Amino acid sequence: EEQLVESGGGLVQAGGSLRLSCTASGLSFDEYTIGWLRQAPGKVREGVACVSNRNGDTYYTDSVKGRFTISADGAKNTVYLQMNNLKPEDTAVYYCAADRSYRSLQLGNGIDYWGKGTLVTVSS
Repeated sequence: EEQLVESGGGLVQAGGSLRLSCTASGLSFDEYTIGWLRQAPGKVREGVACVSNRNGDTYYTDSVKGRFTISADGAKNTVYLQMNNLKPEDTAVYYCAADRSYRSLQLGNGIDYWGKGTLVTVSS
């Protein structure tokens, strides 16, 4: 059974850092693009960042460029999202997602597998 398990969310003050982890099981890690999407209350879900485990390509939405870094550890089947200089507007539920299509992760549509989500709250 394919599964994505997230960890690392929590409460942090503005300017602080958090690292999210997503561990995949039951799927061929090297064949998938894995990334993070987020949804804040009352807002549309948006793609945050993703990494292709086929070729290492990465994507970041404009609002997190220079602050967030996504990386993958194939030996652990785990993708990390290091979030620095967090802002109150980063507050959201962050979902790990996986799909064979890099474009699907960028657009946040037609994604095969989802984690349950982890809450990130940034206080001002």
